Amino acid sequence: MSRTYLVATRNAHKLQEIQDLLAGLAIEVLSLTDAGIQRHADEESIEVFDSFEGNALAKAHYYRGRSDLPTIADDSGLCVDALDGAPGIHSRRFAPQEFKGDLDEDEANNRWLLDRLAGVPDARRGAHYRCALALAEEARTLLVNGTVHGRIATGPRGHNGFGYDPLFVVAGGDSTFGQLPPEVKAARSHRADAVRRLRPWLA
Repeated sequence: MSRTYLVATRNAHKLQEIQDLLAGLAIEVLSLTDAGIQRHADEESIEVFDSFEGNALAKAHYYRGRSDLPTIADDSGLCVDALDGAPGIHSRRFAPQEFKGDLDEDEANNRWLLDRLAGVPDARRGAHYRCALALAEEARTLLVNGTVHGRIATGPRGHNGFGYDPLFVVAGGDSTFGQLPPEVKAARSHRADAVRRLRPWLA
């Protein structure tokens, strides 16, 4: 009999990536919607830690408590060398509210990042994506990390992916995650790296 796991995210793109990366295991993967877990105001106060690991663990324990299901949660973001690791854990809310205007969140964050890097040469535009992935079960808690290195382009390229993907040029090539087919990104991303480390425990 397969085991059921909850993936604790309300980001549809992230949910799809994790579900695809877990394909082939003898498990059932539920979303928060599948599990009937309605959005609650206190969800906004979960991610209060100063590390990806702390936030991932907090989310995993919070949603396991609401669902009574073993729960997988991640916290991930972009770390840019020239910005001393920013936006880091603030990747989702990087652009100031007054800057956003009518822009959606991803576009505002991308434009704000490019503004912060205006005039910075390619040699100093190094960056990496990080993903902390936590699994909270009744008798154990696991934590794994994934990383992918690259640099920030001088303008967006491609329409695939989400977040900062149109700006992130993967190390060893000249394509952004936004230009790569989803299956190629899935094989090389920080989230894929983390899920690969988690799969043996789920298997």
